[in-house]
This record gives sequence, structure tokens and C-alpha cells, in this order.
Amino acid sequence: METTVGATKELVSAVLQAAGMPRPRADRTAWALVVAEAQGRGSHGLLRVPYYLHRFEAGGADPRAELKVVSDTGPAVAYDGGNGLGHWQVWEAAVLAAERAERYGIAAVSVGNSGHCGALGLYVTPLVDRGLFGLVFSNGPAVMPPWGGHAPVLSTSPLAMGMPAPRHAAVVDMATTSVARGKIAEAAAAGRQIADGWAFDAEGRPTTDPVAALSGMLAPMGGAKGFALAFLVEALSGALVGPSLAGDVADPLAPGAAGDPQRIGHLVLALDPGRFDVDGRGAERRSLLVQRIEAAGGRLPGAGRRPPGEIADGDPLVVADPLASKLAELAELAGVGRPPGW
Repeated sequence: METTVGATKELVSAVLQAAGMPRPRADRTAWALVVAEAQGRGSHGLLRVPYYLHRFEAGGADPRAELKVVSDTGPAVAYDGGNGLGHWQVWEAAVLAAERAERYGIAAVSVGNSGHCGALGLYVTPLVDRGLFGLVFSNGPAVMPPWGGHAPVLSTSPLAMGMPAPRHAAVVDMATTSVARGKIAEAAAAGRQIADGWAFDAEGRPTTDPVAALSGMLAPMGGAKGFALAFLVEALSGALVGPSLAGDVADPLAPGAAGDPQRIGHLVLALDPGRFDVDGRGAERRSLLVQRIEAAGGRLPGAGRRPPGEIADGDPLVVADPLASKLAELAELAGVGRPPGW
């Protein structure tokens, strides 16, 4: 079906509120899911809504969770997420990191004991919009074996980085597996095969069956180097922040796991480029870097996606009919009315 960004945000926020989430947090979570959908990242978009609602109902996530300060030294802040959804929590961490980096030049804000936060690149937005560099790290359920190993020990180990640039910020947003696990789930839901080299089944055999891949393992990108990068992300999220390493994070896609808290760790780093610039020409160098990449026939990371700030409520949004029907059913069950256009 064809609807609009605004109508879809309204619908998703309404069902989250009906599940007990306060409106500002439901609105931010809906924003993150719908913007990911509008950017063409359905694996981190509306497909996730039924899973989150099921987790609320089963007790695996708390819609009423609060962020609680564990420690605050000024440039370093640690939050306990209380087993809430990560979307609004990581957003608030990024906003705080931006404020503190403007004051101190650098800031690190962690959110432990949290949940899945969707498309990680969205959370550099509050940073690059204020002219700051930003990095975001997160962990999740173990799906990647060590290089040469035979059992999963690391998650997809996603990371994001944002750099202010003249027209649009450069945004790196990637999993360190050959593909994000959400894309495997998306293929399974659509009944599509996956590409060779993406995954292994539970016995460690290469597979193109997404269902077998979801109960198996994902290959690291770039072999041993990809695994090393994934280890870095796990060290900065699971080991540093916690409270869970990937091997102890509940898998929301596994049967019977909806009631198990995930206890994911997220870390946001923010840097004020003016505090690290040796000659006062940092903005000029960033502009030159962009020019050289484009002159060589390339494009900046993230340039193929619409920036979040350019996605308006009135923009059209196409939602696959089965998913649209499921969302409408959830709205009906929650007793919320469908907004105009749904």
C-alpha cells in the first residue's frame, strides 16, 4: 500500500503508546523505525514493530523503562536503560553527548541494560547537525563465529560514524558481518533466498536459506580483518558497557525468546572538531576530502540515502501489503484508530 511518512509514524507511535510507552519516547521510536523504512532499510524498520510489541507483552522489554544515571563526570556519562527499547535511549544519549562535547570538546555516553536500537546511523544525526563528529557502537545476540572458529561469539557488531561535510554529512553505518541480520530476517519473511557467502547453518555449512541462516551463523566481512573489527565493536559495547556479552544477549528472533531481556550495551562518542584542529583549517580539509572522493568518481558514505532531516511527513511511503495488513491488525487490537491515509 502507499501511505505517507507522517501517517505511518502516527500509527506506529499510537500502538507503542497503547503498549505503555510514554508519547515522547513512542514518537522518537516511531521516527527511527519509519525513517529507516523511508531510507530503504526495511530490515531495521516497520518489520520490527510486531517483534517489539510481542516482547513488551512477554516481559522481554519494558515500555515504561527510564534512563537512570549510573555515573556522570561531565564528559563521561553512563546510563542504565532499564531494559527499554534502544531507539529513544540511544537518541537521548546522542543528544546529551552533543551537549557535553560542545562544553568539554569530547564526550562519551553509554547506555547499558538496553534493547535493540535499529539503524545505528540515525543516532549520529544530533551530532553532525551541530557540526560534531560522532561514533556509535552497539552489540546484540551472538551470530558470528571467530575467524577459523565453529560457534557464534560476536553479534553483527554494528558501528556508525558521522562527519560534518559541506552539503550532507558523511555517515558510515554498517554491520561487520557480510550482511546485517535484519536483511536475513527480511528475506525469510519474503520467502527469498540469500546470497552465497552471507551465512552458515547451525552445523557451520554455507547456506542460502535465510531460515537456516537465522538459526545458524553469519560470516564476518573481509575474513579475519572483519572479525577483528567486530571484536573492537564488542569490546566497546558488550565488554566496556554491558551488562552482557553477545553470547549472553537474548535473540529476539528466536522462538520462545520474547520474554528474555536483551541487556544490550550502546556507546556514543562525540568530538568537537574545533578542539582537535592543529591549524584552524579543519573545515577546509573536510571539504577537500569530499571533493577528492567525488573527483575520483566516488561518493561519500551514506550519500545514497536521504538524510533524516529531508524526510518529511508528507512524503509518500510504500509498505508491503502483508506488513501493512499486520500493522493495521495491531492497531485494531490495540484499540487505536488508523490515521488518515491508512
